[in-house]
Amino acid sequence: MKVMSREFTRSEKILLVVLAIVLFGLLYYKFVFLTTSTIKSELKAQVETTQMDLDIANAKLAKLEKMEDELDSMGSTDMESRMESYNNSKRETAFLNRVLSNVSDYSISFADITRDGNQIRRSFSLQFVTGSYADAVKVVSDLSYGEYRCLVDDINYSLADGNKIYIDLTATFFETMVGGTPDSALPKDESKSEDTETDSDL
Repeated sequence: MKVMSREFTRSEKILLVVLAIVLFGLLYYKFVFLTTSTIKSELKAQVETTQMDLDIANAKLAKLEKMEDELDSMGSTDMESRMESYNNSKRETAFLNRVLSNVSDYSISFADITRDGNQIRRSFSLQFVTGSYADAVKVVSDLSYGEYRCLVDDINYSLADGNKIYIDLTATFFETMVGGTPDSALPKDESKSEDTETDSDL
């Protein structure tokens, strides 16, 4: 069997070269250019998303730092509150409810009261959520400088659910036995217990 063959003409060779170049261009466009463009677009989108997250994080940090500065500055505020006579728990609870009236969600837990001489201490833990750091600072300020002697001794705060501020603190109301009426809830005087232990050691 004889196979027919012939030489390509010059025009045919040029056409084949052109077709090869076009085919190479199509393959390059599809597998290199488009892929590279897609990767660049994805990387650009990731960079933009990361930058947005960074901006949000910086904004939250700025809010927390501002709130921290205001909480720290409250220690130098010249305001006085009064120490009521024992038992002032009902009025203190009403006071807390007023202070927290604009808070969307809160929880209060009182510890057992303690007594040292004429001084009565009512410690409690408080967790609440506000819509802004200004509202959070106002609550802490009202507690610290309200009508009843209250010491806020530990505050933890964080951002939650977007711009909401979550506060977790412990504080203590102080009362005096001067003018107070003892009842069944009044604990033993810790100072007398210490004196008794000291005498027994001698």
